[in-house]
Amino acid sequence: MKQRIHIQEPLLQQIGKLADAESVRAFVVGGFVRDEILGKQVKDIDIVVVGNGIEFGQKVARALERSNLVVFENFGTAMLQLDEWKLEFVGARKESYKKESRKPIVAVGTLEDDLSRRDFTVNAIAASLLAEDFGTIIDPFDGRLDLEAKILKTPLDPVVTFDDDPLRIMRAFRFASQLGFTVEPSVLEAAAKMSSRLKIISQERISDEFLKIIASPQPSVGMKLMYDAGVMEIVFPEVAQLAGVDQRQDYHHKDVFLHTLKVVDNICESTDNVWLRMAALLHDIAKPRTKAFKEGIGWTFHGHEELGARMVKQIFKRMKLPFEHIKFVEKLVRLHLRPMALVDGEVTDSAVRRLLFEAGEEIDDLMKLCRADITSKNPRLVEQVRKNYDLVIKKMGEVEEKDRLRNWQPPVKGEEIMQVCGLEPGRSVGLLKDEITEAILDGRIPNEHDAALEYLLKIKDEVLQRVV
Repeated sequence: MKQRIHIQEPLLQQIGKLADAESVRAFVVGGFVRDEILGKQVKDIDIVVVGNGIEFGQKVARALERSNLVVFENFGTAMLQLDEWKLEFVGARKESYKKESRKPIVAVGTLEDDLSRRDFTVNAIAASLLAEDFGTIIDPFDGRLDLEAKILKTPLDPVVTFDDDPLRIMRAFRFASQLGFTVEPSVLEAAAKMSSRLKIISQERISDEFLKIIASPQPSVGMKLMYDAGVMEIVFPEVAQLAGVDQRQDYHHKDVFLHTLKVVDNICESTDNVWLRMAALLHDIAKPRTKAFKEGIGWTFHGHEELGARMVKQIFKRMKLPFEHIKFVEKLVRLHLRPMALVDGEVTDSAVRRLLFEAGEEIDDLMKLCRADITSKNPRLVEQVRKNYDLVIKKMGEVEEKDRLRNWQPPVKGEEIMQVCGLEPGRSVGLLKDEITEAILDGRIPNEHDAALEYLLKIKDEVLQRVV
């Protein structure tokens, strides 16, 4: 007996009626079918027709009175954006790739040819859009069984599948993280064997898959697979180099790589912000470069937070990540040890003021990172550190309410300093502004305009003499 999925989406019913009218065999394939079976929703719809996919896409666009169809002649595909839906039309094909290129050699094929060249069996399931068998499943590679077993296999020999499109290696790890699936051993072996082929893929496409792994419910799954297959060394060598780096086993795992994966998973419980998750991934990125052994102490990593912050921009450039997020990630990497310093010592108003001043609007994200950074297996220690952080956060609230230091601006600005002191723009103005800032952070004067102005008049002569 043929199996069906219940496709309720009116748009697909409309496209199916058009296919019937045009005597075109049309099928919905891939992620839409997979997620329908899993009971999830997806807004990207791939439609395969036995024939010319571009021509059918043009007919659908005309029928829907849309003029925004985008045609990719080289790939034999057409794309149509419909409000929340994104439709891709393609003719059933068999294709392969030149050894050092991602440009396909496309030939007309059957539906089974088309399904066989897809990445994984769970994505090689089609459903008919024709009236006579609407929703009937075509599953030549038993993708439904693999969905039930939660396992990732390839329709063909995985070496062939990855050789045709090496980005599928990254997609395997991404699906493992997103769906919680196991990757079949032969697929992992092929990924390791073919990992060097990723070099022909554009950095943007690789980084897009990596960010999807970070955005998944448990990124450590995909990243551990990347490391085991030797792919992390190619895609993100700084992260791969964390493996095997020993550290003191107090708050953390002994191995920095395993510790980092745990921190990323921890922070995923409190945020969907990919860039906060990226900061968690990079918080100890400079430990291999700062590692030193101190007698009686063990391994130390002095300055790793500052060096790590300086590495962020280089990493973003190489991976072609959006530059607007660099400062945010840099700041969290640079400051991630500061709250722990407060926990270990006396929580003074002055120290809290300085942290609030430097962290600004990112203070809440910084505290999320600090909490995620506790990976000890000693539950009593974890509980104690968490309680200490609660005290720091309480103190922050008290100081913030009193001193209003979040996203702080000096109460006496440069223009007023120049006017009061008779100065031109220059180094002297900056020094006077810094003196006022230090006095407020030390608690010697309140964060108020009149008090700051009075303090300026008191110190200006002495400070200006230093400049001379």
